[in-house]
Amino acid sequence: MTNNGSVGIVKTRYVTFKDDFFFESGRVVSSVTVAYETYGKLNEAKDNAILVCHALTGSAHAAGFNRADEQRPGWWDSMIGPGKAFDTDKYFVICSNFLGSCFGTTGPSSIDPSTGKRYALRFPVVTVRDMVRLQKRLTDHLGIEKLLCVAGGSMGGMQALEWGATYPDSVKSIIPIATGAYIIPMSIAFNAIAKFAIMKDPRWNGGDYYDSEIPVDGLAIARMAGHITYLSDPAFHNKFGRRYANFEGIYDFKGMFEVENYLRYNGYKFTETFDANTYLYVLKTMDIFDLSYGRGNLEEALSLIKAKSLFMTFTSDFLFPSYQTEEIVGILKKQGKETHWENITSDYGHDAFLLEFEVQTDLIKDFLGRV
Repeated sequence: MTNNGSVGIVKTRYVTFKDDFFFESGRVVSSVTVAYETYGKLNEAKDNAILVCHALTGSAHAAGFNRADEQRPGWWDSMIGPGKAFDTDKYFVICSNFLGSCFGTTGPSSIDPSTGKRYALRFPVVTVRDMVRLQKRLTDHLGIEKLLCVAGGSMGGMQALEWGATYPDSVKSIIPIATGAYIIPMSIAFNAIAKFAIMKDPRWNGGDYYDSEIPVDGLAIARMAGHITYLSDPAFHNKFGRRYANFEGIYDFKGMFEVENYLRYNGYKFTETFDANTYLYVLKTMDIFDLSYGRGNLEEALSLIKAKSLFMTFTSDFLFPSYQTEEIVGILKKQGKETHWENITSDYGHDAFLLEFEVQTDLIKDFLGRV
């Protein structure tokens, strides 16, 4: 434990489940490896465990540093640690890399043991329910019968909702943040552009590019399209305005606005660490998620949830507009469930769940204290 409230140096761990894993689609893989990190200590009663679920392109590395010379801490470091929202002096926090990712858990970039080659598009399509079922295997492996809480933002929030519906007796509370029971058509449209960009890159080669050049341009453009949805109109104004990055080329196509330069830089930076097929898979996962699938309608799906719940949304988030959460909370209240919703004023857009730490910390601490 360090003085700045960091969990310090942490190690990513791996566990391989060698029995068959059956996907919601009916397809099967013979073994699955899960990458995960833990912070804090599990108490003797094993009732202080919190599962934190990451978003679309995140990883198990949620807090602290994997190496002493690492420049940036885990993706939710400001929320996990001694005295923070998820206080590691009180709670045992787990973050696992979800199924289908490229950061240690089995996915399309993993080696298929039956062929010795990477799965590529031969990997089964992954659903949020599949991800949650694998997380349940991990918590069982850790000897945890009931989680104190499952929390996450964006697609992490989808997983929190799915935990509540799929394993109602295995989780005491859920904190879905900047999320919904499904994504809206506009979000599917942006995802369609991203998928099209990757699949039309000639280097994509039907997904079999691992022994040659990766589809850099397609993946960069895909990420650029996604990045637009993470911000908001005020965020774009505040961050870039109409400023030029290169004014000299204003009358030809060499000149760029700062916002163009930003998208281009981040798009290509993304290709250095992320796998193109994995991006296709996780976008597909988000597209097809619907909490009510196989459960009748949304009311029937939400009726399965027994956990207390805290929902947080952000006023400028147009990827998951707050009216989606308003509908969910309204149904839960009619069903007599203990639930609370905070619609937080913020100009950061969807990314607010990664940036608005102070207000989230106060709300989460209060909620967990009552749980």
